[in-house]
Amino acid sequence: MSVSDLFKPLTLLHGPEMRNRFMMAPLTSQQSNHDGTASEFDQFWIEQLSRSGYALIQAGASTVEAGGVAFERQMGIHSDDHLPGLTKMATAIREGGALSAVQLHHAGHRAVPAVGGIPAPASAKTVQGVKAITTEEVERIRDSFIAAAKRAQVAGFDGVSVHGAFGWILSEFLSPNLNDRTDKYGGSVENRARFTLEVIEGIRRGCGPDFQIGWRLSIERYGLRLEELREITAEIFDRELVDYLDLALWDSAQVVREGSFQGKTLLSVFTELPRKGVRLGAAGKIYSGQRAAELLEEGCDFVLIARAGILQRDFPFQVKANPMYESPCMPVTADYLRQGGLSERFIETMRGWQTFVRPGSR
Repeated sequence: MSVSDLFKPLTLLHGPEMRNRFMMAPLTSQQSNHDGTASEFDQFWIEQLSRSGYALIQAGASTVEAGGVAFERQMGIHSDDHLPGLTKMATAIREGGALSAVQLHHAGHRAVPAVGGIPAPASAKTVQGVKAITTEEVERIRDSFIAAAKRAQVAGFDGVSVHGAFGWILSEFLSPNLNDRTDKYGGSVENRARFTLEVIEGIRRGCGPDFQIGWRLSIERYGLRLEELREITAEIFDRELVDYLDLALWDSAQVVREGSFQGKTLLSVFTELPRKGVRLGAAGKIYSGQRAAELLEEGCDFVLIARAGILQRDFPFQVKANPMYESPCMPVTADYLRQGGLSERFIETMRGWQTFVRPGSR
């Protein structure tokens, strides 16, 4: 594979094709209004991205319930009050020629009370003094994911991405360490995966055959078991339940340290699975056109650009103009990000990322 392969179109099981192999990863920029409505800063950020050459742009983690919030100024999609701002964002992305998706998010046990979150743990032992949510509450949250997807469709988005990573609620239910339930959502791998599968299947039923569904999965931490996640993913691929899998890796080159896949790259554990018509992409330290092309060689259908896209908004155009393009070295100054178009709110968020913004820079 060469860098030129990154600019070939990619068909998806449902809806329009991707015009190239660059997807903008969902980024929680914490620049929305306090009620979750999209701010002028969200809109400006999306407008920048829409002109930057991506094939699909995912808006960042958006709450499917008011109590599922994890971050201050997190975007919401749990109310029709959010529709005007979301519609404006979807329109900007479409006018720029890219496909669009909203990432659907519920923080589960990681919900933060200080910003209005209500912890909703799978198990009574996870958050001190908080009972496990009931079966009925699981079903309510499932239905909230589905309602949020319908809202995204009304706003004009081509699809949604279901956030199943980082110990948020769907990831939490997959973990045998965080889920000790005895109802139909706990116990066996099949039961622990039920929540995720019901969300995805419900979105497909609710939004029809032209709506695109992605699924974000992480493998590390929170007691997740690689062997189990591979088994669940194999079923999702075989049943073609999603259009694409987004593997959220901190480093796309990382190697499995233990277990039956020891010595293999984490990525290869999933690229080796038969995936029928489902597309697979990965995020994680993709800072150059060469690395992006290598990932296609390693079995990815597309790449997800995150930090490199914050450093240089039009990363795909940079790679097209120069196949040897490499991202600026981090940390960068706050002023560098400001000149690139980041709002002060977004810059403040990035200061919380280790090694991204030079300490003390203005």
